[in-house]
Amino acid sequence: MPAQSPVRTFISPARYTQGRGALASLGAQVAPIGRAPLIIADDVVWGLVEDQVRSSLEAAGLPVRREGFGVFATAAAVDRIAEQIRSTGSDVVIGVGGGSTIDAVKAAGDLTDIRWVSVPTVASTDAPCSALSVIYTEDGAFEEYRFFSHNPDLVLVDTQLVANAPARFLVAGVGDALATWIEARAVAEARSTTMAGGQPTTTGTALAKLSWDVLWESALPAVWAVRNHLVTPAVERVVEANTLLSGVGFESGGLAAAHAIHNGLTAAPQTHGLMHGQKVNIGSVTQLVLEGAPTAEISDFVVFTTRVGLPNTLTEIGLSPDDVDDLTRVAELALAEGETIHAMPFAITVPELVDALRAIETLSREVRAAAGLPEPVPYRAH
Repeated sequence: MPAQSPVRTFISPARYTQGRGALASLGAQVAPIGRAPLIIADDVVWGLVEDQVRSSLEAAGLPVRREGFGVFATAAAVDRIAEQIRSTGSDVVIGVGGGSTIDAVKAAGDLTDIRWVSVPTVASTDAPCSALSVIYTEDGAFEEYRFFSHNPDLVLVDTQLVANAPARFLVAGVGDALATWIEARAVAEARSTTMAGGQPTTTGTALAKLSWDVLWESALPAVWAVRNHLVTPAVERVVEANTLLSGVGFESGGLAAAHAIHNGLTAAPQTHGLMHGQKVNIGSVTQLVLEGAPTAEISDFVVFTTRVGLPNTLTEIGLSPDDVDDLTRVAELALAEGETIHAMPFAITVPELVDALRAIETLSREVRAAAGLPEPVPYRAH
């Protein structure tokens, strides 16, 4: 019997809407999806968006029902939201806020078999577009990926909300999105399976590369604009790269070592309090070292991410090359069965990953010094 040909898969949200003031259209865009929405948002976010969300939903003839959210997308948080969906008879759940809120909402929507909507208020991760959630422990350590049968029915991003948030959120999103191409090209070379459940399509890989290109052209002016809460064409491009291009690119292009290293770093208490994209950037530099990437490519990446404001040394995430025991635990978790690091074109061992993690300290320091960039500032977990 002949072997079955590999299947290539591409998935994406049903609709993506982005722009200054886009939140005003939420009610009109949710109405065709469901008539009994449940909004999940933490108190801080709700204080920022309540008036706009309320007026938009009421104008569309929809009720306004909102429940709060904690810190992490834990299994317990997902179960609580699912129970709220059941008790309120909701037919669509809307996650408003950051990546953890949105991931918890997607998982709860899947559990209760209703539709879901992502309304990110920051562009700090590519979580809003995907058909998967990252579930954490109560302490913030990576626990598992959960995969769903479909992507969000709507992703709506108001770029003025994104620009109003502290610039560090956009910077973290750049770190998350830069990894998309680094990982997608490795997956394409290895012909590994992506998060979409098949080999990468040309489209998924191309969108991952487009995300990378947009960020190299526009990330710095976008960060400068957001520091002053301004929405410029560069901000619009980077928000789209961080959210849509990276979201579709990572899922249909594939994840590899960088995100697995991020997951491993959650095992180190020293890194707690750092944002997802900050730890992913450490994973990206380490993946380049593991690949034996050309010196110029690694140097350019270190210079660029330093200028953007992302960490590229262990010092900046609370660790050091001398923390061998901690780095070994990080490597063991990153190399756990089922982790995305196994999508790389070659096998990686724990000692090899530990050495690569230790190597980025001197490497990045040397590159930064040669470029006249600041020395790393030590990070202390809160």
